[in-house]
Amino acid sequence: MLAALPAAVGVRAQEAAEFPVEAAARFARLALDCVHREYPNKISHVLQSEADVAAPSALTPAFYGCFDWHSSVHGHWLLARLARVYPDAPFAADARAALRRSLTEANIAAEVAYLTGKGRASFERPYGLAWLLQLDAELRSWDDPEARAWARALRPLTDAGRARLVAWFPKLSHPIRTGEHSQTAFAMGLMLDWARTVSDVEFEQLLRARARAFYEDDRGWSLAFEPGGQDFLSPGLAEADLMRRVLLPTAYAEWLGRFLPGMGVDFALAPAVVTDKADGKLAHLDGLNLARAWMLEGIAEGLPQGDPRTPAVLRAARRHRDAGLAAVTGEHYEGGHWMGSFAVYLVTKRGL
Repeated sequence: MLAALPAAVGVRAQEAAEFPVEAAARFARLALDCVHREYPNKISHVLQSEADVAAPSALTPAFYGCFDWHSSVHGHWLLARLARVYPDAPFAADARAALRRSLTEANIAAEVAYLTGKGRASFERPYGLAWLLQLDAELRSWDDPEARAWARALRPLTDAGRARLVAWFPKLSHPIRTGEHSQTAFAMGLMLDWARTVSDVEFEQLLRARARAFYEDDRGWSLAFEPGGQDFLSPGLAEADLMRRVLLPTAYAEWLGRFLPGMGVDFALAPAVVTDKADGKLAHLDGLNLARAWMLEGIAEGLPQGDPRTPAVLRAARRHRDAGLAAVTGEHYEGGHWMGSFAVYLVTKRGL
């Protein structure tokens, strides 16, 4: 039986019916199994001296699990999101315990020291920092005393991440159009949502201005050149999903027609196929299907009511949703350490 959902969580009744608590428990378990699992671990770490040689849990004591820093951050976001959406679920107590263990003032102070250390100006920029802001948004939107305490503890790291981004965006002369972590469009969408959630008008204005400078004049993108063989984000769809956050519906509809002229009433897009789920890079394509699904839903949300493209866009979203969710099994750690977060982002309509 589905736990009662507070109205403020933003999960629509239809989506809740399609995403029962048993499915939420499966995704919660993926995060619970990795947020404090230190090895295997891939760190992006600049050594200044032998003093910088240390275990991941010593370097970043809050976010050392889930194979890498950004996956740990959005693994914590997953736990906060599901504990907030399903407060009475059996997994909620374990999710809270994991958040309680990680989000201490001492751990976050060490994270700030690491982030601001010499040679780390580009650390987790922009992908990991975008997820950090999402974690902060989730905690600050949660009407719960303990969540508010976690948000206060996290605040110094959130502020440090925001400062890093505010310094970077004005210097970035071109967008980054990859299908992996460095992509700007996806990260900017998460950042914009955070800025609006916490009423950070200054940061929102910066992001809107940079989005327009980077993308407003784009035209003629072809999805025929996607995906790359190890993409987990779509450069074209992520850009369109960002711009629906920036433009009003009528202007967005016109922009989308110029940018994606192939997205018409007969639009179709086949889900990507993974040939080896034990290969971490090849398994990215399962995550791509999840990301495409929510990006397509975002595009449909941004179009004016009655736009003739909407039914085809939503059909494509459903195909990718079904393919992506079927792949989130946790059988292989290469995908299990991160794809649960993408699944939860999709099924709880976080981007909408």
